[in-house]
Amino acid sequence: MLAVLAVIIIGALMLFQPFGSAEGAQVQVTIPPGSGAGEIGEQLAQAGVVESAFFFRVRATLSGKRDRLRSGEHTLQKDMTYSSAIEALSTPETTKTSPTVSITIPEGRTRREIAPIAKKAGLRGSYMEASSRFGRALSPSDYGVPKGTRSLEGFLFPATYELNVGAPARDLVERQLKAFRENISGVNMERARRKNLTRYEVLIIASMVEREAQLAKERPLIAAVIYNRLSDGTPLGIDATTRYALNKPSGALRQSELEMDSPYNTRKRAGLPPTPIGNPGLASIRAAAAPADVEYRYFVVKPGTCGEHVFAATIEEHNRNVARYAGARAKAGDKSPTTC
Repeated sequence: MLAVLAVIIIGALMLFQPFGSAEGAQVQVTIPPGSGAGEIGEQLAQAGVVESAFFFRVRATLSGKRDRLRSGEHTLQKDMTYSSAIEALSTPETTKTSPTVSITIPEGRTRREIAPIAKKAGLRGSYMEASSRFGRALSPSDYGVPKGTRSLEGFLFPATYELNVGAPARDLVERQLKAFRENISGVNMERARRKNLTRYEVLIIASMVEREAQLAKERPLIAAVIYNRLSDGTPLGIDATTRYALNKPSGALRQSELEMDSPYNTRKRAGLPPTPIGNPGLASIRAAAAPADVEYRYFVVKPGTCGEHVFAATIEEHNRNVARYAGARAKAGDKSPTTC
């Protein structure tokens, strides 16, 4: 009986520490976002801030502050009482807020185009390396990615992200993958499934739509052209895929480049290129999943506009549109007959 009573008394002393504790040297503790009281207790115990992770969790629960423990970087002391450690972690003033940087990734950019944006923002490490392989953040098999495909091209969702100054490039990649998962989960893939297209193939189509469409209303139309030509078994004829292989986003393509032997040359080869050619936004993904119900198979830039296209269902109609474009270009001194 006396032994049981002694255990109870010792437990109470450890839990409530009625005689206090002499706090020691300062120690920096970083609590990851989403950490529970038990995880925080383990971290504090390992750092020597408190004696027992278990009793820290119990005291945090009894104090009613279990859900108020804050993540972030904290300056604490070794050998703190449970109450003082809980108070420090639940008081906003003790949490240091790191300065942040805003990083905007435009729609359709490739990994190679995003890399200098990440570098200019001051992120540490190589963005190209961080985005070169699938990790735990995203399973390629969930999206129908062919075995052997390593690059995250297509999955790096374009948006504006707030990151800590000097954060590693991998943090940006993980935020982009999280945003991709959240956004694509709301896209209806039923139309694509009826065409036996995987989500990865939809992503490839979306990346081409993103590069070709200058106007929002044209996204479903360009997607329809791609669907129809895939159904016909004819080459897509989208030069943006060749530009991707050449890493040549602008400038005129030479005839030798248009004739290059590459799986990305959709003038020479039927079917989709092997990977996305950029990282499309949500609007292009939606268009690629549910294209317009039209018979268009061709499109060319409409003279006198800023990137608007004129569409055609037959080669005869398309040839007339191409002739009008060529005439306008010749009249402009062999320059693009657009108003951009």
